[in-house]
Amino acid sequence: MPRYRNSLDGWRSRVKKVSFIQYLFGVFVLINLLTLISYRGYIGTHRRGHLNLKTATRFMQSLDTLERKIKKIEEDTVRNHEVIKQIKETVRKLVKGDNTGLERLGEVVDVVHTQRLTDRPVATVVQGIAKDEERYSVMKFAVSEVEHEVCSLAEKPILTADIKMSQVFDENKFDDPDGGVWKQGWDIQYNVNQWNQNNKLQVFVVPHSHTDPGWLRTFEDYYKLQTRKIFENMVPKLEEDVRRKFIYAEISFFSLWWNEIDEAMRNRVKRLLSKGQLEIVTGGWVMTDEANAHYFAMIDQLIEGHQWLDGTLGVKPKSGWAIDPFGYSSTMAYLLKRSGFSNMLIQRVHYSIKKYLAQQRNMEFMWRQQWDRDGSTDILCHLMPFYSYDIPHTCGPDPAVCCQFDFRRLPGSSYKCPWKISPVAIHSLNVQERATTLLDQYRKKSQLYKTNVLFVPLGDDFRYDTPEEWDKQFNNYQKIFDYLNSRPELGVQTQFGTLTDYFTALYKSQGVADGVKPSTVSTLSGDFFTYADREDHYWSGYFTSRPFYKNLDRLMESHLRSAEVIFSLALSYARKVSSTTFPSVEFMTKLVEARRNLGLFQHHDGITGTAKDFVVVDYGQRLHGSLNDLKSVITECATYLMSDEKDKYRFKGAPFFNVDEIRESQDSLPKKMLLEVDAEFRPVLIYNSLAHKRSELVKLVVNRADVEVRDAADNVIHTQAEPFWVEKDQFSRDKFKIAFVADVAALGISQYRIRAVSYRSNPKHHVAAVTLMNCPSLEPSNIPPFDVKKSMESEEFHIENHLIKATFAKDTGLLKSVVKADGSVHTLNLTFVMYGVKNAKEKSGAYLFLPDGEAKPMIVSHPLIRIIRGPIVSEVHVLIQYVEHVVRLSSSPGSDGASVDIANTVDIRHLFNNEIALRINTNIDNQDRVFFTDLNGFQMQRRKMYDKLPLQANYYPMTSMAFLEDGKTRLSILTKQSLGVASLKKGQIEVMLDRRLNQDDNRGLGQGVLDNKKTPNRFRLLLETRKSPQTTNQAIGYPSLLSHISSFHLVHPLHMIPKNTKGPDMKLRRMFVPMSTPLPCEIHLVNLRTMQNRDDSPELKHVPRETAAIILHRLVHDCSFETHSLSCLPSNGKVIFKNMFKDLKLKNIHSTSLTLMHVHKELDPSSVIQLQPMEINTYRIALD
Repeated sequence: MPRYRNSLDGWRSRVKKVSFIQYLFGVFVLINLLTLISYRGYIGTHRRGHLNLKTATRFMQSLDTLERKIKKIEEDTVRNHEVIKQIKETVRKLVKGDNTGLERLGEVVDVVHTQRLTDRPVATVVQGIAKDEERYSVMKFAVSEVEHEVCSLAEKPILTADIKMSQVFDENKFDDPDGGVWKQGWDIQYNVNQWNQNNKLQVFVVPHSHTDPGWLRTFEDYYKLQTRKIFENMVPKLEEDVRRKFIYAEISFFSLWWNEIDEAMRNRVKRLLSKGQLEIVTGGWVMTDEANAHYFAMIDQLIEGHQWLDGTLGVKPKSGWAIDPFGYSSTMAYLLKRSGFSNMLIQRVHYSIKKYLAQQRNMEFMWRQQWDRDGSTDILCHLMPFYSYDIPHTCGPDPAVCCQFDFRRLPGSSYKCPWKISPVAIHSLNVQERATTLLDQYRKKSQLYKTNVLFVPLGDDFRYDTPEEWDKQFNNYQKIFDYLNSRPELGVQTQFGTLTDYFTALYKSQGVADGVKPSTVSTLSGDFFTYADREDHYWSGYFTSRPFYKNLDRLMESHLRSAEVIFSLALSYARKVSSTTFPSVEFMTKLVEARRNLGLFQHHDGITGTAKDFVVVDYGQRLHGSLNDLKSVITECATYLMSDEKDKYRFKGAPFFNVDEIRESQDSLPKKMLLEVDAEFRPVLIYNSLAHKRSELVKLVVNRADVEVRDAADNVIHTQAEPFWVEKDQFSRDKFKIAFVADVAALGISQYRIRAVSYRSNPKHHVAAVTLMNCPSLEPSNIPPFDVKKSMESEEFHIENHLIKATFAKDTGLLKSVVKADGSVHTLNLTFVMYGVKNAKEKSGAYLFLPDGEAKPMIVSHPLIRIIRGPIVSEVHVLIQYVEHVVRLSSSPGSDGASVDIANTVDIRHLFNNEIALRINTNIDNQDRVFFTDLNGFQMQRRKMYDKLPLQANYYPMTSMAFLEDGKTRLSILTKQSLGVASLKKGQIEVMLDRRLNQDDNRGLGQGVLDNKKTPNRFRLLLETRKSPQTTNQAIGYPSLLSHISSFHLVHPLHMIPKNTKGPDMKLRRMFVPMSTPLPCEIHLVNLRTMQNRDDSPELKHVPRETAAIILHRLVHDCSFETHSLSCLPSNGKVIFKNMFKDLKLKNIHSTSLTLMHVHKELDPSSVIQLQPMEINTYRIALD
């Protein structure tokens, strides 16, 4: 009998696999057999007396155990024909009354695989009798019915712009004829009589210095060696002459200097600001990148800069200044407009687009959002016309002439003019010739614009860092100005000015108030990607460069937002109970530092991946340090909110709860914390930072395979055990993954409890079945409780959940097709491809993507494949060269159950000049090869594959999603990090995953990209079928509501906060539910951000204010798709603040500009606030 028990206990891990039909047949035969045996045994005991009662009981228990074991065979568990044959022979013996058949049945199982029960880890667990597993079923949310009014918002005609960038791309030839001195333009001519003393050309020469907060040097090194000197010289040199002006942008640097200077110097700076000699432009923490940056981070760095300026200097910037980002997003124009700006300036736009607009004198335009229906988003934008923002390319079309007016390059300087004609100092004998030469350039440049007001920047990178340059530039230019202004017949007025001086003069010349559209100015909609500065040199490489840090950036954003929200709530509750133990100052210090480190990385040489290796490390160390701080803030605030005895909470000492994962360094991958469980329940807190309820798959790493998990209502929930892989084909004996579906309220925290139990005593605990295909060894490698089948068979296979059945290719293990619950079949043929580098003088680098032609498919043949199937989650792992590829289907009622989850770990550290991409071929018939990509996670932009452009020009930034569609189906790819994306053929979409490049691309960096890391990336593939005809404006495109929510869930996962087994115990609440009414589906809580006190006050700097900013974004979605798998409801954009939070009183609320610089009005908290479609609204609130 013991031998029989041992062999049957291991039944599931020792049988071979046949078809599902064979399995059903075997189960049917054996169950009927057991019924017959039971009956015969009972009769035999009483008729013949061969068995006493004790023996009969033991016999019946053995039969019961056998029956239970057979019932638990997985769907994919099969047996080979020889085993089936032997089982049949055993069955015949048992039917004839031969009780030795039970022993024989155990021996047959042992033939397949051998496994000893004594190998199972022994633990102190709750004992119990083995029970049958309960079937796991997915709870389905009701399909949300969206009001027609909401849907019609995406269907209404938009207010059409005069210039649509999509039409510009269609019409423009993108040719590149030699234009002469203006190589990318033409020979500009003008009529000298168009100006006179009554109709003067007003020229504003605007001195500036562009200071990168990290590029060839680190942020701090740039400050110490160059930027500080600019500020130190700026004050006395501007004070020397009231006519001198200067503009500056990056508050990250400015705030460092401000903290170092004394009160006297601070007052001098304030005087210069009040007199208009010094202007802060944009005023963000950095000059943000506009391709890779998410709108959360773009807003956050703007708030950080604007709040510093307003709180420290009382300054409110009016004009945007973006001379160096590598392409421009309409999202930034919107953010500036809603921050209270009237004007903005941009520079790096495709040279052919510049020429196209310049030929129509449309280099100034009212930039309008594509979805705008009333013109309220219009902002006046000035586009600089020439190659660069440096002095040779800004005074006029001839850089050889303009360079002669960069007086930093006077003889004796290390700066030289490449055109071999050096500047000369201005004096009485040459001023006429020099002034008229410069005026000729000014007049030619003015022909590209429609007004007589001309903008001429005077600066470059890290200029004005010596007193000599200040003197050379200002003194020589002032002599030229004096000469020109003293000659009325020349019809020109020249002066130094600021950016706002220029725009103010422009509005005045057109007879309109600041911010009002001049009649001569056209409206424009769309964006300015992808940028090329010359020839076929497209800057589409940086959309992907250094993807490891792009991933770290998005992780940091998610943690910062989560920490902001939970800190604001915890602080409000602490104030409510007058807590003296809540460490608000310590947490605020960490938050402010994290805001600034994240903001710093949004710099256009940070998140772009275009800095020196050691600078990237510096960025990474900052992000890594703040990420750890934010995890601590989240963990401690969750602990405080869940504590039933808040007066006993202490921040110091051993923490009550651990963080969910740790990173050893800035360039390492995270490691999940091991939760050690035993017979006692261990609490795990799960925090949801989003403002709607979530049901979502989560995983824990524990030291026991057999567990019981209880939810906040103390109900035992379904769980699934999976292997924890330590090698390609080996998994751990003392670490296991436990998966379950967690339910957490809006902004809430739920306590889940986990404990170890005895083997198979929990009927709601399931063990995943594991199959290894193409494994080098077919020897058994089972570790209880897992049953591992090893096979060299090559046949298509699939995994499925309640909505999707995914089929995989037999030879590659890669996704091939998907069948949805409605029976529709969709091709999703996934491959990996690789690009080489163009064999030319100019090659791909950190900025440029210059491939050697079309990508070549990576050879994937019979790789090691791990198939993990279970009722809660199923996965396919494909281990190929350079990529560990995982496809997951979750049996979750939430958004994660509606999509195919893809996780890649890419490692190309041994490649040479290659770029690797993920490509998906579908049967979607997207006409004209039209597809859509997002801009900064805020809006979608229509794209089109153009044969007239090179391949690299057809790559675009993807911050959060892209989709392609036809009249029936849409495929959306949602991404957890920014990457480059393209749709090069009909029905195809591809995403660049990583780039390794051995050379510089001659854009100033001076190195290749060779610091690759083992890099994770994560996607969701969402296939949606239209329930109604396509009615949305195809020039725009909107995600479905499910796509919106899925993207938020992907980027902002639930936070797992496991108990610290070495920490103290505390009395915990079962759940924390702060919101009376969750926000509706279409309203996203961008942030709940506690406001900082005066930054220049040591006593108050990190003491939180009593106010917080609540930022809401009303989403617009395409309603022709069904809104299933959502636990929230739409509300037509209506919000009532008064009843938003359960236990907190809203003392007051004010509507403000986006970055809180301008307070609009106080609102009645009980009134219904109607949020307009697509708009982001900021409110200043005080909670009590």
